[in-house]
Amino acid sequence: MLSARVIGLATAAALTGALVSTAATTATAVADDRPTAVVSLGDSAISGEGAGDYEPGTNGENGNWCHRSANALIHKTALADKTVNLACSGADAANVSLADTTHYTEGSQARRLTRVATENRVTAVVLQVGANDEPAFADTIVDCALKWLNPFGRSCSATLRGEWPQRLNAMAPRVEAAIADVRTAMRTAGYADADYRFILTSYASPVTEKMDKITHGPDGCPLRLVDAGWGRTEAVPQLAESLRGAATRAGVSFLDFSRATEGREACASTRSAEWQNRLLVDLETLASGGLDAIGIHMVQQSFHPNAAAHAQLGSCVTQFVNSGANSAACVPTPQGTLQAVS
Repeated sequence: MLSARVIGLATAAALTGALVSTAATTATAVADDRPTAVVSLGDSAISGEGAGDYEPGTNGENGNWCHRSANALIHKTALADKTVNLACSGADAANVSLADTTHYTEGSQARRLTRVATENRVTAVVLQVGANDEPAFADTIVDCALKWLNPFGRSCSATLRGEWPQRLNAMAPRVEAAIADVRTAMRTAGYADADYRFILTSYASPVTEKMDKITHGPDGCPLRLVDAGWGRTEAVPQLAESLRGAATRAGVSFLDFSRATEGREACASTRSAEWQNRLLVDLETLASGGLDAIGIHMVQQSFHPNAAAHAQLGSCVTQFVNSGANSAACVPTPQGTLQAVS
């Protein structure tokens, strides 16, 4: 027979194991009680620039022009209890990173992510950034518009075609550095890399060469058809491939938006059917931004996805995350929606 001492030790060990198991289960339950959340970081294309209904405080008030929209694609996903938009119009990779930078009065997006990830159980992070680094996409469109004003000069694509690959090569390491800092921010909040999905997206082409040859300029798309064609068929796809490479090297998922608004670009159809804004002069910004609105901020929403586009992009992100795929593209369907195709 076993001695009373042996039985007592066995019983104590069993009780200790039960207590440890109970404590671990309780700790897990407490952590799981946090609301789940998906978070977006990046620039204007994901902040919701052009989609209207901007969060109070981001529509020019006190110099903040981040234009975070209630219609932004992250708010159109169906992946978690909460959706959090940390993106800011005009942001570059450094503004996403942990660097001590300030953009439109706001600091590091990655640092704010740490707080969000501590208060919530983040299940996915969606990042769209890079266009405001060396590609200088917004400035490029402005330059091309100026070329349209001078019909006797060279097209902007004639110069940009040779420069573009070098710009993309300079951009890629900056995006990778931002990705690394977002990873660091999540680790600081207690997450392992496998605890959440990390998705880098590319950009949808805002323009197309498939516009009315005569009326497209005065009707809100002051670009030469040859330049718009270069943008849709070369510049945007090459930007997507550069971002795909950055995602692969950084070990995160990639979702290609380059064809997402195909056939619905600015001036490609009727205004009501388009998913990209044409040149848009918004005088209402004077009410919220005052004299600071005069100039670039009055046209800031131009050539960005509108609310209808963000609704479809959000649906595509949802499809992609639920599919478990590591790479896919959002492409139009005959039914007029977007589908995530691996």
